Amino acid sequence: MYSIIVDGNKKFKTKLNLENNLFEGTLNDLFVKGDYIKINNYQYHIILQEKSYTVDIIKLNIEEKKLLLKINSIKFDIELKDKYDELLHNLGLDDLAVKKINEIKAPMPGMVLSILINEGDVVKKGDSLLVLEAMKMENIIKSPADGTIKKINAITGIAVEKNQLLIQFLP
Repeated sequence: MYSIIVDGNKKFKTKLNLENNLFEGTLNDLFVKGDYIKINNYQYHIILQEKSYTVDIIKLNIEEKKLLLKINSIKFDIELKDKYDELLHNLGLDDLAVKKINEIKAPMPGMVLSILINEGDVVKKGDSLLVLEAMKMENIIKSPADGTIKKINAITGIAVEKNQLLIQFLP
């Protein structure tokens, strides 16, 4: 059983069985049945209740169970929750599912062009932290989760090696 949240506010409960390009199950307690064809890793064709749908996966974040789908040219933000996510939510333990980070290391060797944050700053997931130049390309290193900057080990204008510690977060 999954909960599907569409565009942050429409919630559906579903239980589907997939087998041999066919699917059947329930959507909000209504029986649904149809077929699908995988065109490639990011595109499907679905027939449901004698209607045809082209589904493109625009973005996929497996860790957060979030997708951006384009269905017949209309985009939808989708969030999936399984029974364990629902249980954590009902117990008020949602924060346990949030990824905690302690440090950010250099993903590649390069030169630190600029540092965009200061020690003690509170950052949100996706915030830009620093700019690293590698192979004549500027790469913005972003925060993978919410947190508070404990220590900045990187120095502007100094080269770093792959996996070198750049930033530490408070626990």
